[in-house]
Amino acid sequence: MRFLKSGKIFLYFLIILSFAFLIYNGVNKIIHINKNISVNSKKNTVNMHFPIVSDILIPKETITPLPKISRFFIDNFNKNEFIKEGGYMRESTSVDWWVNSGAYLYINNGVAKTVSGELPENDPRRLSYFKENPGETDNGYHPQNIFRLVTKTKWTNYEQSAYYKIDRYVLSADPHRQPSNGLLLFNHYQDGQTLYYAGLRVDGYVTIKKKYNGTYYIMSYVPFLSGTYNLDSSPNLISINQWIGVKTVVNNVANNSVDIKLYIDMNGSGNWKLATEAIDDGKKYSNTPAIIQEGYAGIRTDFMDVEFKNYKILETDN
Repeated sequence: MRFLKSGKIFLYFLIILSFAFLIYNGVNKIIHINKNISVNSKKNTVNMHFPIVSDILIPKETITPLPKISRFFIDNFNKNEFIKEGGYMRESTSVDWWVNSGAYLYINNGVAKTVSGELPENDPRRLSYFKENPGETDNGYHPQNIFRLVTKTKWTNYEQSAYYKIDRYVLSADPHRQPSNGLLLFNHYQDGQTLYYAGLRVDGYVTIKKKYNGTYYIMSYVPFLSGTYNLDSSPNLISINQWIGVKTVVNNVANNSVDIKLYIDMNGSGNWKLATEAIDDGKKYSNTPAIIQEGYAGIRTDFMDVEFKNYKILETDN
């Protein structure tokens, strides 16, 4: 009996020893894990030195990095606002916009609009345009023929987009109604004489242009829409009453050059198609320097009643 009792005591000892070993081993593992985790209480960050899932499961070549966005401007035109044209930016009552030309911009319920139809005969802007620019504005009744909308903020490397809907094309007899008119975006706008602009023309072409000290240079001019343009019988190949997106991506690149890409979304679905691109290296266009300085952005339309929505600028680090 004494032998059995001693055997039981020895068995209990072995069991206790085994448990002690398991506990010791477990504590060691916890300490090892803690060594690979550092907590910075000041910044509320935890650094865990474990394998990164993407390194194990996803081939690196399939990962497309998103552009880093450092600043942005989005106007969904949700507030009710009436912006009058001003001769200078400082005269604009809007926090965000300057109507440089076109008399008025009406903003309501998610849409901004140019003048539609004709201005009343006694409207002060109608009278002003009748005196100063009766030709392009049809004696002041259609100031929307030369609509120019400029942001109050400046940008360098950025993506700019807006959606346009043509409500009516204005068949003006003025000689400035040309196939080059269209739905356009301003880029690196220094003033009315020095800037880039790009967009979709009424003759169905897409274009990127440079204006430097008042002289225009065609950087790109590519067919985009089907159909045959004629100034009188078929003066506009762009769809009426259809939301169309226009987007430019502008970046200063090496050797003091500017790269401009133009995208079009023809049915307002968010499906952007690269339409054309061009680089200004400061030599191609009569040796005029590339406009690398930050500048204003904005919208231009010609000889049409137009609505706008979903205007965006996303500044990117090039």
